[in-house]
Amino acid sequence: MEIPFHSKILSTMFTLIELPYAKDALAPVISAQTLEFHHGKHLQGYVDNLNKLIADTPFEEMWLEEVVRQSTGGMFNNAGQILNHNLYFTQFGPAATVAKAPTGALAEQIVKQWGSLDAFKAEFESKGVTLFGSGWVWLSAQEDGTLVITQESGASNPVTEGFKPLLTFDVWEHAYYLDYQNRRAAHLSALWQIVDWRVIESRYDD
Repeated sequence: MEIPFHSKILSTMFTLIELPYAKDALAPVISAQTLEFHHGKHLQGYVDNLNKLIADTPFEEMWLEEVVRQSTGGMFNNAGQILNHNLYFTQFGPAATVAKAPTGALAEQIVKQWGSLDAFKAEFESKGVTLFGSGWVWLSAQEDGTLVITQESGASNPVTEGFKPLLTFDVWEHAYYLDYQNRRAAHLSALWQIVDWRVIESRYDD
């Protein structure tokens, strides 16, 4: 089951999401050590920072997506990184259990726009490899169901452009450097092994 990415249990506090798999479940694509740092330290830091920044402001009564849409500066950076990471971590699963390809309306739309799933993957990886500096590559849906691939720098998320985010690859170095060093392309290519397309479909169909 997909974990909601607006993991807020109190109106004044956001919390670190729990991973829907064991820390070593994504190895060797993503090692347990990387998850310890990426989820347990980087994401926890964003959560702690955001809770401090929204205290005693109107933002503490908002869902995470609204904070991202309406905030600027440090608040936006921390809120955006929480939203990005929550979507990122919950789209994966152990390689032996995930759905390796989309079905239904999402699959049809990918073929309609790219010709094949492989062609889509090639463009998606290329966008990740060529994104300068730190950021994210996203597959998102527009209101009419049309799909779009975007490169987002820093903490940016497609919700700020009115899109529905479906799938993302993190190209900040902390996401892959322990396992792949500077081989960003190899990291992005390997991630398809652990993407659970059932999660991506549910986001598209919702």
